[in-house]
Amino acid sequence: MGSKPLRAVLLAGGLGTRLAPYTMVFPKPLVPLGDMPIMEIVLRQLNWYGVGSAFISVGHLAPLIEAYFLTRGPFEGMEISYLRENEPLGTAGALAMLENQEDDLLVCNGDILTTLDFGAIVAHHREQKAALTIGVHTKNIRVDLGVLGVDEGGRVTGYVEKPTNSYECSMGAYVYSPAALKMIEPGRRLDFPDLVLRLLERGDKVVAYRSDCYWMDIGRPEDYARAAQDFAGMRPQLLPDEGPGGSGAGVEQEVPDRLL
Repeated sequence: MGSKPLRAVLLAGGLGTRLAPYTMVFPKPLVPLGDMPIMEIVLRQLNWYGVGSAFISVGHLAPLIEAYFLTRGPFEGMEISYLRENEPLGTAGALAMLENQEDDLLVCNGDILTTLDFGAIVAHHREQKAALTIGVHTKNIRVDLGVLGVDEGGRVTGYVEKPTNSYECSMGAYVYSPAALKMIEPGRRLDFPDLVLRLLERGDKVVAYRSDCYWMDIGRPEDYARAAQDFAGMRPQLLPDEGPGGSGAGVEQEVPDRLL
C-alpha cells in the first residue's frame, strides 16, 4: 500500500450527550470496556495495522484524554498527537488543522467497537480511486408495531405487522483523499454529512466499503452495556496485538498481507 506509514485521526471532541450521565464528567472515548477505555482499543488496532501517526481530535474534557494517554506511554511504532478544538468544529471540521493535506487519511470515531479490517478499507479506497470512502454496515431495525400504508385520503392500502427494515449505515470509519481534505475550510464548523453532500454536488467519487464485521456504536447506555459484554467474549478478535495468549507481551504474531 505504498512506502509511507498511513496517518489516522480519531474523533474524540463530542459531548457524548446520548451516553449521559456518564459523559457529564467523563469523555465518552474514555468510557472503559474491561480494563481499558474504548479509544485505547481503537488505537491499539490502528497500531497493529501499521498506522504510523495518530491524531486525536479533542474538545470536550480534552485534558482528561491527554492525561490518560500521557500516563499510558507511547505505542510502539506510532506517534500520537492532538488536534485541539477551541470551539466545536463538527465531525469533519477539525481535519483542516492537519498540516499535511497531500496523503490519504484514515478517520475513525473514537467510540466504536469493531473488528473492521482497516487494511481492507484503505485498499478499497485506493483501488476505487475515491475522493472519500465510507465504511458501511447493514443495520436491521425492527418496528414493534403494526405499520400501515395510508393514502392521502385516509384509505388504508396495506398493513405489515412488526416489520424489519434494513439500512446501510455509516460505521464511523472513513478514508479521505487529499481532494476531500481540501474541501474543509480551516476554522469553520463542518459536519461529515455536509461534506459528503458537497463532494457529491461537485461530482467527486464517494464510495462505500461494505463489511459484515462485528460493529457497535457506543452511543446509548444499552449499547455500552452490550459492548462491555461483547468485549469480554471477543477480546482476541478485537485486540489482535495481544495474540492467542491474551497478554500481548512477548507474543510473536504473523504479520498479515493486509497490514498497512
